[in-house]
Amino acid sequence: MKAPIILAAAASLLAACASQTPYRAAEGGGYGYSDSRIEQNRFRVSFSGNSSTDRETVKTFLLYRAAELTLQSGYDWFKVLDRETEKDTRYRSSYAGGPWGHPGLFHYRYYHPHYGWHPIYDPFWNDRNYREVTRYEASAEIFMGRGPKPDDASAFDARQVQQNLGPQIAYPAG
Repeated sequence: MKAPIILAAAASLLAACASQTPYRAAEGGGYGYSDSRIEQNRFRVSFSGNSSTDRETVKTFLLYRAAELTLQSGYDWFKVLDRETEKDTRYRSSYAGGPWGHPGLFHYRYYHPHYGWHPIYDPFWNDRNYREVTRYEASAEIFMGRGPKPDDASAFDARQVQQNLGPQIAYPAG
């Protein structure tokens, strides 16, 4: 009775991990957006995505947050003074037989005449699966202004950014 419940809970946890980071505030250093005021009309904004969130989505969510913050602060446009996107790639491995680097419940055993039965090491099936895990974090320093947007390629009309990028924003479920 307990095994199906545990398996269902584990499956739902894995499914939640496999989805991209939704547009939300980063809590406790987690994934999402964060910002800090540098001066009255200058902020540092960042968005950190999990390994299921691609580079373009991270950059889109960063621009959307900059526009949202600009309008919340009573300004009309923002200018990106400094923008950076960092890529963090790591490689994770596990045995072919199970998760977390050990065979778990589904291991393969073989018999060695001198040592007996061995549950983990098999010279033919003891393969490790490697997968690349890449995360992106985008950050920018923005300067906000009122009135008409300056004629500058690094300046954005906050209302137009929200209008154009709004349909691409994935909010948390619930």
